Amino acid sequence: MRYTDFVDFEYKPEETDVVCTFYVEPEGIDIKEAAGGVAAESSIGTWTELTTVKPYVEKLAARVFSIKRNEVKISYPIELFEPGNMPNILSSVSGNVFGLKTLKNLRLNDVDFPAELIRSFKGPKYGVEGIRSLLKVQDRPFVGTIIKPKLGLKTSDHAEVAYEAWVGGCDIVKDDENLSDQGFNSFEDRVTKTLEGRDKAEEETGERKVYMVNITAETKEMLKRAEFVLDPGGEYVMIDILTCGFAALQTLREQDFNLVIHAHRAGHAAFTKNLKHGISMRVIAKIARIIGVDQLHVGTVVGKMSETREDVSENCKALEEKMNGLKLVLPVASGGLHPGLVPALIEFFGKDFVIQAGGGIHGHRDGTVAGAKAMRQAVDATLKGMPLREYAKTHRELEIALQTWGQRA
Repeated sequence: MRYTDFVDFEYKPEETDVVCTFYVEPEGIDIKEAAGGVAAESSIGTWTELTTVKPYVEKLAARVFSIKRNEVKISYPIELFEPGNMPNILSSVSGNVFGLKTLKNLRLNDVDFPAELIRSFKGPKYGVEGIRSLLKVQDRPFVGTIIKPKLGLKTSDHAEVAYEAWVGGCDIVKDDENLSDQGFNSFEDRVTKTLEGRDKAEEETGERKVYMVNITAETKEMLKRAEFVLDPGGEYVMIDILTCGFAALQTLREQDFNLVIHAHRAGHAAFTKNLKHGISMRVIAKIARIIGVDQLHVGTVVGKMSETREDVSENCKALEEKMNGLKLVLPVASGGLHPGLVPALIEFFGKDFVIQAGGGIHGHRDGTVAGAKAMRQAVDATLKGMPLREYAKTHRELEIALQTWGQRA
């Protein structure tokens, strides 16, 4: 079978097929041959015709069934994949094909997974409804923060910053992606002391509070850390899903711990930022949801991240669209956020998301407590339909935040 033999515009995908949407930019060949090359090299073909292909093997060929300019849709028979094995699936549809010299650029923009494959994974344990039930927050976005500076604080100072954020009004405090078990802030001491601060803050405020501790590590160590979080009453863990890998994420989810899984996407832009080459964040979001995360960073629309409004919208859709009964995953907006951006965030996301600000809370002139208060005040004002500057006249913390960072029009 030649590359062009994998192109069949009459083919109609089966319900059980995996359907991938690629951006394909050829180098030295036409788009039809390039698209057929992707289908061939990611299923049963190769660069030359083979004498070892049997008639029963030909039935397993991937098929290019649509080419519209550079958008190529390819359908893969489900028999090509091992159920419950995401590395196998991704090694096929997004493996060696990215290195073909006949392709100037290749980007995997979307994957539609059949119900049979989705059922072979656990999916989210909690999802949006479970998180709302846990935190007893039903009618507003969640307010969260990241401990800043992200590295360098001693354990006692880390725990104190977390406590101040909770007392000021944050629902959620999390580690940043590169805080692990360094000598200046050891994992076990950090968990113990920070959760003590959580308990104290809950008693003082009457609100539920959660701490997302970063358990990212080698897989066996990561499982040990998850179990350690449970002992003092921890309810959340965070994992850097791309640097740990989807297999490690699945191993964690398979334990069925009573822990909400917060997925950090550290490193994603290496795959997603080039709109002509790599893998879209939408695909990563779908995979993370199928494996079983409960919340995931999706971009901000505003703030310091580069993704467009359309990009972030597509990421959110991947977390909420119908997918064989999977629970909805909670989107997390994080990156350069401050109180002045809250109206724009709520206008875009609605209420089911986390406003997660680091510098936009800890950079408040009057400290972390005031910064957290300002963020909650911005949420309250927006939900009441009041302009932030009007609300700030009677809320000093918000007034100072707006003086410091301004407000998006």
